[in-house]
Amino acid sequence: MRIAVVDDNPMNITVVREILKRAGYTNVLQAASGSELFGLLGLTPSGEEREDGTADDGHGIDLILLDMMMPGVDGITACSMINRSPRLKDIPIIMVTAIGDSKKLAEALDAGAIDYVTKPINRIELLARIRVALRLKEQKDWHKERDRRMREELQLAREVQLAALPQPVDDERIAIDAIFRPSEELSGDLYAWHRIDDSRYGVAVIDAMGHGISSSLACMFIASVLKEAMTKQVGVRRVMKELNRRSMQLQFADQLVQYYFTGIYMVVDLNAGTIEYANAGHPPGMLIRKNGTIEQLAQGGVAIGMFSEMAVEKHTLAISPGDRIVLLTDGIYDLVGSDYEEDRGASLTALLQPFGSHASLHELEQALFTREQPEELQSDDRCLVVVDLK
Repeated sequence: MRIAVVDDNPMNITVVREILKRAGYTNVLQAASGSELFGLLGLTPSGEEREDGTADDGHGIDLILLDMMMPGVDGITACSMINRSPRLKDIPIIMVTAIGDSKKLAEALDAGAIDYVTKPINRIELLARIRVALRLKEQKDWHKERDRRMREELQLAREVQLAALPQPVDDERIAIDAIFRPSEELSGDLYAWHRIDDSRYGVAVIDAMGHGISSSLACMFIASVLKEAMTKQVGVRRVMKELNRRSMQLQFADQLVQYYFTGIYMVVDLNAGTIEYANAGHPPGMLIRKNGTIEQLAQGGVAIGMFSEMAVEKHTLAISPGDRIVLLTDGIYDLVGSDYEEDRGASLTALLQPFGSHASLHELEQALFTREQPEELQSDDRCLVVVDLK
């Protein structure tokens, strides 16, 4: 443990060093002023971070005993400057003072000191307060290290989740791609597509309840089920029922916790010139015709995972080369600025209509996300899948 003792009186420093030495704290640094302390901590004399690359973690200092009354930079000012530094703010500071003024002591605590001792220093009291402060520092360091590992693990999980998403398709007769913007490191939105045979493609968009770690884990589970279902079940009714059956297996000890998913799954048949799809409580997709007109896909159905038995209604639409199909999650609606579902659908249709079926994915992304202010907090995952028929 490294303790910094800051006092403009050398005798006071000698007394404190001797107390600490006898208690087993041998790694003691000393400073005669706030400016000297700043030098130990890698700050400039004015308390700013150095720009010469010499700033580190505060030379491994675990505790500062800081005299309140010093010439130049006094203890309260020095404490306030240290606590403004994100790098140093977790170092506990105990104020040492001969003043019994409660207002000054309150000012010191408001500046960031965690405790204080009065002069003349009582050895037992000082050591007791130091032990408490060092335990606090140890706990903060443990939490910081845990948070660092958690951030690294979340970043790895994000990369794994993104790697599990399908690559764009650009075949002779069809192109499939997506815009995907998670609200956090992990997403509760999922999109998938699979080539069933030479003329048929399965395409799905799923939105798990909530967002963040729990919904992303549930979504990864449903992603593995979806991949298998699109391969083996194929038909839209059978795929939806299989997703519902498997999602009901997500049982938890807390009976109040139930995960459900909204979703839309469709099979594009290029030879037949049709799409067959089923909607499970999900926002309706859009069919943008070659001539620029837009048709809403049907809505309805219950969410996946709500009930053990799930009624699935299949819908069929005719398609032709030059048409575009757009599937989305409800986070996209946040970009059109309406609270009512009917208005949101109309607003999104009005936004996309001028682009017709010929706009590139980049142009669609620009049209959608330029409406979003940079300072706005994204509260939901955003996913949009585009299927172009050539």
